[in-house]
Amino acid sequence: MVSRKRDHLVDTALELFNQDGFHATGVDKIIEKAGVARMTLYNHFKSKDELILAALRRRDEKFRNWFMRTVERQSNTPQGRLMSMFDALGEWIAGDDFSGCMFINASAEFSCHDNPIHAVACEHKILILKYIQELTTAAGVTNPEELAGELMLLIEGAIVMAYVARDQNAATRAKKTAEKLLRLSLEVSRTDNGN
Repeated sequence: MVSRKRDHLVDTALELFNQDGFHATGVDKIIEKAGVARMTLYNHFKSKDELILAALRRRDEKFRNWFMRTVERQSNTPQGRLMSMFDALGEWIAGDDFSGCMFINASAEFSCHDNPIHAVACEHKILILKYIQELTTAAGVTNPEELAGELMLLIEGAIVMAYVARDQNAATRAKKTAEKLLRLSLEVSRTDNGN
């Protein structure tokens, strides 16, 4: 029962933070939407910041699991999965609940780099980058770290353009650029290997 109430608070806060932002979402609004007493919230979380951290960790887990499952379901080759990332991105952007990236938003609202909330946002991005690097390594490109970083920049740029400029084609354009980068990286790999 205790963990169920805590989970409900985290899920409610996650929905509100995603929809309205962190600073704009007050504790009273979370309590009201969750239908719990103020004491219940403070029995589970010492502060709003602690609740934000729990919500971001939940979002990280949900998003990365969804992203990796979607990418891996769409293709069974490393090269195909690299391109599937942009299809998954497009699917997310087209969704009714797309409100930009919570982690970009969190890092903007909590801009001090030593703030734990900023650190959790950074950690999420690093974990996504590591996943991309696993795919670039498996694809056999000469410099998997460099290509992973380039693809990550395309992903982040597409997210920002989709949210800020309401560009529904951002993921498609990013994918076209990613295809060129991958093709070039594979050509360099073949040249380096004497093929």
